[in-house]
Amino acid sequence: MGFPSTGSRRVRRRAVPILLTAGLALLATACVPGTDGSQAYGPGNGPAVAVPDPAKAGKVTLTVWDQEIRGGTNGELQQLNKEFERKYPNVKIKRVARSFNDLKTTLKLALSGNNPPDVVQANQGYPDMVSFVQAGLLAPLDNYAGVYAWNTRYPNTLLNLNRVSADGTDFGTGRLYGISQTGEYIGVYYNKDVLAKAGVKPPKTWGEFTASLSRLKDRGKLPIQFGNLDKYPAIHTFGVLQDQLAAAEVRDTVLGRGTGFDTTATKDAAATLADWTKRGYLPKGSNGLGYDDAAKKFSSGDGGYLLTGTWLLADLKKAMGDKLGLMTPPPASAGGAPVTTGGQGLAWSITSRSRHPEVAAAYLDFITNKHAADVMTEHGVLPAVPGAAAERVDPDTVDGQMIAGWKRLSAADGLVPYLDYSSPTFFDTITAALQGVISGKTSPEKFAATLQQDYGAFMKKQRERHAATPAPAEPK
Repeated sequence: MGFPSTGSRRVRRRAVPILLTAGLALLATACVPGTDGSQAYGPGNGPAVAVPDPAKAGKVTLTVWDQEIRGGTNGELQQLNKEFERKYPNVKIKRVARSFNDLKTTLKLALSGNNPPDVVQANQGYPDMVSFVQAGLLAPLDNYAGVYAWNTRYPNTLLNLNRVSADGTDFGTGRLYGISQTGEYIGVYYNKDVLAKAGVKPPKTWGEFTASLSRLKDRGKLPIQFGNLDKYPAIHTFGVLQDQLAAAEVRDTVLGRGTGFDTTATKDAAATLADWTKRGYLPKGSNGLGYDDAAKKFSSGDGGYLLTGTWLLADLKKAMGDKLGLMTPPPASAGGAPVTTGGQGLAWSITSRSRHPEVAAAYLDFITNKHAADVMTEHGVLPAVPGAAAERVDPDTVDGQMIAGWKRLSAADGLVPYLDYSSPTFFDTITAALQGVISGKTSPEKFAATLQQDYGAFMKKQRERHAATPAPAEPK
């Protein structure tokens, strides 16, 4: 069926079509040299006068660490890597592909070691990208953004999610430390056969969706397939529930300007997740079921729905064919604006000690350009900035459903950032707390208080850091 045996990105990660720049105004525009092409600098201190040419770099081995192990993303990246090597025969790409969890666990050690990779995928937000920047492990890319015109390829709403402030304390503003290849959102996959046998039509509203869960259960079908052994899947399921209640407030909180997590929406979403477990809408013992195992069960007909990211589409389609459908989480009312967790994929970054930064920059440009977007589409992968191939996809196919959902979410400003962006320790805090909610050991009130304790302590430190930072001198 094509499912790798190891976990995927927890994924958040992380976007918006370029024609919809006005939508999804997640973050303010930063004023950074090179982002508008007006002051782009090359590898030295002087202005770059030409695009670097990897063909003139001599024999180069470019070491790349990524987590694109799944069928679609693995396939498109393999193709693009081969094309890059054909274009530049002097360059050999040494690829190290790991699951999201493995990459997250080992990357900092690799970056700080004696022989760091040249290019890595770094998770956005405080836990990874910001901490890497604070440690001086990633190179700023503003010079290359000007040289390669990434500032016009991507809207600022996307570029900003890969920025870290000059003092290394905030994300979303400052210097650019990565560009993302893919877009993604948490959707509702459905098995057309399972729903039809239970007399359920694909729901058009959130109320119809929740009502269909009991109907599937009454007909002897598992309503939602779900495995949380890898811990991150529960972030996505919980996020979808929370987004239906307070999307704008959640977004503000993740970006450091909201009311926090000890809220009615947080408690109600946790209570719903616990209730789904008690009612048997989720598999018994789901905390002990792996993400990939749950996907295999769903593809074999065990479950009406699967709530997960668009990154899984190619693998599911290979196993299920025309039985597979995908929708954004249904809105409150038919035809209403959808909301869900999502954004752009992990950032592709250049390490600060890369021996070949110009070749690395050319590689980043190559795997994110218009041709790359079309290659991604052909492999069933959602590009961060869809190209011409996306317009040719049959809207009645599951790929067409994915692209249409992306456009609707972007137009509606309906993407909510991944919750683990919220603090350096938030991923560990929320994944452990959600396992407690699912097992029944953690009440919704305790869950909300636990998240707030982590988030509140970090926000206090942020305020203290900002208060201690001298104001910039007034220009003369």
